This record gives sequence, C-alpha cells and structure tokens, in this order.
Amino acid sequence: MKQNKNQVLRNLTFLFAGALLAVGIITIANFKGKQTDIFSTNTEKRQFVQPEPLGTRTASFVAAPQDVDFVDAAEQTVNAVVHIRTEMTNRGASYDDFFGSLREYLYGNPSQRQAQRNLVGFGSGVVLSADGYIVTNNHVVEGADKIEVTFNDKRKSKAIVVGTDPTTDLALIKVEAEGLHFLKYGNSDEVKIGEWVLAVGNPFNLTSTVTAGIVSAKARNINILGNRSSIESFIQTDAVINRGNSGGALVNNAGQLIGINAAIASHTGVYEGYSFAIPSNIVRKVVDDLIRYGEPQRAFIGIEIREMTSELADQMNLEAIKGVFVAGVLENGGAEAAGIDAGDVITHVDGLEVNTLSQLLEVVGQHRPGDEVMVRIIRGEKVSDYPVILKNRDGTTEVKKREAVFFNETLGVSLESISSSDRKKLNINSGLKITNLEEGILMRGGISKGFVIVRINGKSVNDKASLEDALKSKRNNITRVEGMYPNGMKISFEFFD
Repeated sequence: MKQNKNQVLRNLTFLFAGALLAVGIITIANFKGKQTDIFSTNTEKRQFVQPEPLGTRTASFVAAPQDVDFVDAAEQTVNAVVHIRTEMTNRGASYDDFFGSLREYLYGNPSQRQAQRNLVGFGSGVVLSADGYIVTNNHVVEGADKIEVTFNDKRKSKAIVVGTDPTTDLALIKVEAEGLHFLKYGNSDEVKIGEWVLAVGNPFNLTSTVTAGIVSAKARNINILGNRSSIESFIQTDAVINRGNSGGALVNNAGQLIGINAAIASHTGVYEGYSFAIPSNIVRKVVDDLIRYGEPQRAFIGIEIREMTSELADQMNLEAIKGVFVAGVLENGGAEAAGIDAGDVITHVDGLEVNTLSQLLEVVGQHRPGDEVMVRIIRGEKVSDYPVILKNRDGTTEVKKREAVFFNETLGVSLESISSSDRKKLNINSGLKITNLEEGILMRGGISKGFVIVRINGKSVNDKASLEDALKSKRNNITRVEGMYPNGMKISFEFFD
C-alpha cells in the first residue's frame, strides 16, 4: 500500500498548459438503438453472500438527486473562463556559449540560431474583473514570451503578466478590455466535503468544457510545489480535469469561484479519479497582493510545528488527537512576542480548526504581515487564546512593494526589481528582470523579456540606483553582464562601449 501511495505521489502531474503537439481524440463508442437509463429506479433481484443461507433479495437503485441543477452555474462560468495560449523560446546549450566571447557576440553564431525554437502551451484562466484581470496557474504562464487569451465568444487579446506567486502556483495576467463577464468569489472555508462542484476549463485544447463532481477532501497536501514555504492546502474533487484545465475554475452550485484547478493525481498523465484546486480564499488574497504591491505578501506566525500523532497525544495526556504541536518558537517572531512556547498545541486560528500543517498554512496564508490573528492554545490542562501579530520572513511587519518599472538607455531595456518569490526560486539575493526591450545592446545580443540581470561589472543590482552605479564601474570600456532566465539557465557576456 505504501509503495502504491509513493508511486502515485511520484506521478502527481501538474496540468502543464496542454500538449505541445496536436491531441488525437478517440471516440470510445457510439451506441445505437435502445439505450438504458443508468439512473433508473427499476428494481432487480440479486444474490447476496451473507453469513446466513443464500436467499433472493430485492435491491433498489437510487436515482441521482434531481434538485441539483448545474445549468445556471455553468452558464455563469463558461463566459468568465478563458483559453490561454503561450509561446516561449527554447534555447539549446549552444545559446549559452553564444555569449561566451565578444567575437561571437559581434558576428553571430549560426548554431545558436538553430538551437532556438518556439514552444507553444495551452491552459485556462478565470476573469476576475470587468476590466481584464485574469487569474491562472503560475506554471501556465511561467517563462512565456507571448500570452494570448481567447474568450468564450472567440474574441482574442494579448495579455501581460501582472505578477506571479510560485509558492501557491498562482499568476495574475491582464488584458485591455471593458465589460467582461467575471466570476465572484465564494468562501472556500465554508466548502463542505460531499458538496457538488463544477470544473470549467479547456482540457486537451477543447474550449469551454464543464465537468461535475463532489468535494472529496480539503486541506490536501500533495507535495508538488517543492518549497517548504509553499502553501499546499488543496480542495480535492472527483470532477474530471486534464491537461489544459490548469488555471480553470472550480465553482459551487451557485456559480461562485471556490478554487483554481491546478493538478491531478495520475499514473498516466491523464485523469484517474482525483483532481486538486487552490482554495479561493488563498486566490483572493494573492491576487489582491499582486495588484496592490506587485508581489505576494507572506505572513508567518514564527513557529516550527509537528503534526499531532496518537503517540504524541498520549505523551501530552490529550483526550483527542487534534491540533498541531509547537516544536519550536522562532526568535523575533509573532508567536514569541505573544507568549506561545514550545510544547504548546495550537487547535484554532481565528476560530478555524487547524489539525494539519496544510490547514495552518491555509489560514495564515490569507493574511499579511502586520495582521493580528487569534491563536487558541492547549498548554497542560489549560486552554487559552493568544493574539499574535504576524510578521514577514525578515521578522518585521513591513509590507514590501515592488519598485516600479524603469528604463535604462545604456542597455535599451525596461527593468523591475525581481520579486521575493523569484529570488527564492532562482536562489539569488538580488536582480532586475527585463520587462521590455528596445533596439540596443541586449536586443542585438538575443536577450529576451524575462531575463534577470544579477550582476554588472561584478556588482549586484536590485534597483535603478545600483544599476547605474554598476554601469559606471566598467574597466577598459568593457561592461560585463551576468544573469539568468527563469528556467535557471545562466548567461554572461561582455560588450564594448
């Protein structure tokens, strides 16, 4: 059983924005003639194996509930879910070599040009406002050079990336538009296991596809985002989703957005019974952060925790296996200031039960540094509530806003400070991301949007002032640029003034 579970986790598959090749559609069967209603209430006789002698018994097939109507919810949703097409340039190993010397930079390299090709991906997105804000998965648009959005009425529009958050696998893009259909948020905290839901998206590049299912679990951690600080607290459903559904909507029967579809559990890469969506309360907070600050604002209680086990509950003389165990309290964190100690058990945050790390991350992830949350603690036989001021990773309550885009004439590019999430992902402490290029040194060198300049002339750059200072420190009229693309490919080159 453990082996099977591990195999499933190894094969957990992001719905990576659809296939790069055309998808063949196989018709399973076309039944002609008389058809049978599988939800019929007719009775039939069956043999049952029981401890008593075999006998003939009557079993009734229960009809599906007829008061569940998905028509209105589907009509509200399909016009607010879009198809996303992305293009990015794939660069071979020779691309890095191209920038290895000034001679190749000046005269070009035929092998480099052959090594580049455009990759096309597909996914889904959900319109959140009439003026064109659209949420999708980060993995749908990550590294894209071009993004095209197609609406349900077949209109097409170019989109730009407003911001991304790899720790939740969310991204916000925007199109220039007015009067768009959009979805309203539902409260994902109130979603119940067993509740009917609809998944709407573009599986296998088939637009405006609606499937139905129920919520099978909540606060599910499937360990796919690869970062200890990532928020994995998915809504698990059995609504059918496949590649291309990434970034699509999970809605309740009222047509309210309760999640963004992100992943499936599969041995084969296609749907096998379980799919996972990012809760809408997390989506709402991240989207608001990206609009207001340009990057997500993560808040922390300031503790190290262990999930509760029966053995740990017995050691602590707890009547029930509930809550999360505080294994340590971080220095200068909100928990330390509030008086929470190692050995305490957290059972609730802001009135919501937290029995797993996923639940705790989901609740805290809906807040920003500086917010106050009420944390319920069991200490010995005493239950107490502690007001905790949440802090950022640096131990302050400061909300950090990304610097506005600025243009540098020497390089011929528009730049912005790299987000904290990108810094973690690329394992760098500073950097400036290229948002646009004009005719100049970098464009002629083949650099494209998304490239991150890490150092110039050996000096780290993270804002306009540090960039200008670094450019002045050249030697023998040679400027050296070091950086990388979002996929981690490192490039360095030199140019003469």
